[in-house]
Amino acid sequence: MRAGLGYDIHRLVEGRKLLLGGVEIPSPKGALGHSDGDCLYHAVTDALLGAAGLGDIGRHFPDNDPRWKNADSSVFLKETKRLLDGKKLKIENIDANLHLETPKLVPHFPQMIQNLSKLLDISEDRINLKAKSGEGMDAVGKGEAVAAQVVVLLC
Repeated sequence: MRAGLGYDIHRLVEGRKLLLGGVEIPSPKGALGHSDGDCLYHAVTDALLGAAGLGDIGRHFPDNDPRWKNADSSVFLKETKRLLDGKKLKIENIDANLHLETPKLVPHFPQMIQNLSKLLDISEDRINLKAKSGEGMDAVGKGEAVAAQVVVLLC
């Protein structure tokens, strides 16, 4: 068994879409990022790479590489899954915390889980998502950022 931890945070700005788990969340602000800013996909990618001993997302998909400018973050997950398959590693489970003050995320969880399940070829019951607010504190609580924490287990 191999465990991995992933974390990502993005500043929220007007004029960008808010994407989490491949789902566009209706919001006046979206995540600023070199790619599409999907911090859930980024944190899952980082956790998987770490558990496999393959470094981090920045090593594989650097933010100074024009290939990844406005890229769909599902590409990062697909490539990471290919690398895991090459090492004969299977995903046991994914547990994630999504940190956002507003809007509410729970109604979007079924689609996020379905998206992750399809991209990573694992059953939906191996994916758990939780929503957290910043309770008015820190950058998340003040509505300035969105963040994701992810733990994965590989075997």
